[in-house]
Parts: sequence; C-alpha cells; structure tokens
Amino acid sequence: MPLSLEISPLTDSFGVVVHNFDLSKTSAEKDYPELRKLFEDHSALLFRNQSLPPEDHLRLAQMFGPIEDRKKDERQPGAAPEVSLVSNETDAGVTGEMDLHTLHLKANQQWHIDSTFMPVPSLCNILAAKVVTTEGGQTELASTRAAWAAMPEDLRQRIKGRILGHNYRRSRERISMELANLPMFNKWPAQRWPAVWANPVNGQEALYIASHVFEVEGLSPAEGDALVDELIAFCTQPQFVYSHRWQVGDVLMWDQRATLHRGMPWPYEQPRTLASVCCSMTGSDGLVAARKAIGRAG
Repeated sequence: MPLSLEISPLTDSFGVVVHNFDLSKTSAEKDYPELRKLFEDHSALLFRNQSLPPEDHLRLAQMFGPIEDRKKDERQPGAAPEVSLVSNETDAGVTGEMDLHTLHLKANQQWHIDSTFMPVPSLCNILAAKVVTTEGGQTELASTRAAWAAMPEDLRQRIKGRILGHNYRRSRERISMELANLPMFNKWPAQRWPAVWANPVNGQEALYIASHVFEVEGLSPAEGDALVDELIAFCTQPQFVYSHRWQVGDVLMWDQRATLHRGMPWPYEQPRTLASVCCSMTGSDGLVAARKAIGRAG
C-alpha cells in the first residue's frame, strides 16, 4: 500500500515522525490503515502540534484495539474507560518527591513495557503532552527489535525459547516495599510470556522484556535477574534509543511488542502531566501465538 503521509526518520534504527497530520481528525477508513502500517513497520510514531482532547484520544486509540482499563474494578458498572493522566499534579498541588504517588512515577523510570503483568497485555501506548517541565522529564524509547537483530548469537541463545514471569509489584519493589504493597500493584496474578515475539504482520522478532520480570524459567533467581539486566543493558545502548524532550502538543505512540520505554527525572517541584491511553492486544496482534508458545513450553 503506497503511503500518502509525510514522514521522516525518528532515529537511524527505528521510528518515524509524521508531519502535517491532525490526529483528532483520524478516520478509521482513510487514515488508520496508513498509520497502522507505519506502526507495524517502524514501532514508534511522533506527531507534533496536536490538539487531542480526551474524546479524540480515546477514539484514536480504539482504532488500534480495545481500551485498556486498569481501574475497571473501581468504576460503576458499565462506565466507560477514561484517559489516564501520568502526572504529579493533584487537587492539593504537586506531590512531594518522596510521596508514594511520586515514587510510583519514579518506578516508571525503569525500562519497561506497559501491562506485561496483565492477562491481556498492551499493544500500544498513545501518550500526549499536556504540561511539561523546564528541564528533564523526557520519555525514552528503546527498540528491542533493532537490538534483537544486532544481538550476538551467544546472548540470543541464552534467552530464546524461554518463558518469563511478570508481575507489577516486582518493578515497584525495586523502589519501595511500601509502594509495592499497595493494592493497585497486586491486582493481577503473575503472568508468563515468551521472551521473544514475532510480529504477525512482517515476521520481525523482538525481545519482550521489562522491569516487571521476576523470573526466567529454567534459571535460578540470581541467574535470571543477571540475564534480564544484561539483556536490558544491551537493548538500551545509545544506537537503539530515542530520547524525547516533550513540548505541549506532542503525541508519541509506540508498539509495546517491540519497544521498551522509561521516563526520566525532572525537578519534582514542577508539574508534569502526560495523557495516556493504552490499547490491549487482540489475537491477531500475536496474543494467540504467544499463548500457544506458553502452552508448548509448559
């Protein structure tokens, strides 16, 4: 399918910038197929100068898949999911640096993939800048597809075919046990996913790993932790990383199956708010194949 959208490379290894495109007017029939092809081919898409109110943000996300709703159990029956705010702003003002809410945001400064700890993991995150800081606060992406393609064969063989255990509290334990013990980080039982996923559209493989990993099946805890650390260190070398300095109106979306991400520190007395909508995977996004791989491994 020839593309009519104006694009330029985001980095030498992955991602594109989409120019002169209004996301709020995206149509499922005309624009979405082109956006989806870019998403599958390049893993990350950046749009500048966007006005994306919540209703358009949700409408755009629904084209990619079902809206992920981590707070479904807290809503009234039948209530629709909402845009999530990744923010240190509350009704009482900016949260303090050691406040549990801020510690949760600091936990997101570990390299991770959203929702690997859920029974249905996330396909993509669509993140929009609403309030930005004078310095810091970047969002960094790392291509686990590009890194996997460049990874030495001996390292690839140590992880290929293995199953990883993920849970939410694991990444929070690294920051604060008090944080990890909060109910929101213990809603879901541990999940098991293959360490390597193939994109069902183009067949390209990527490492599926995160700070939520607590177990590498077949290895001791110490061996597993060391291997996860080594793999994340390889994938987050500068040649595989894009660091985005936010401006109000920026929208960044990425493929969770092929991309790690993290936030970066900022002056915590300054407000910072990003609006996020994650879409859940469906069977055709590779979920069926991943579950079959778990069954075969079991």
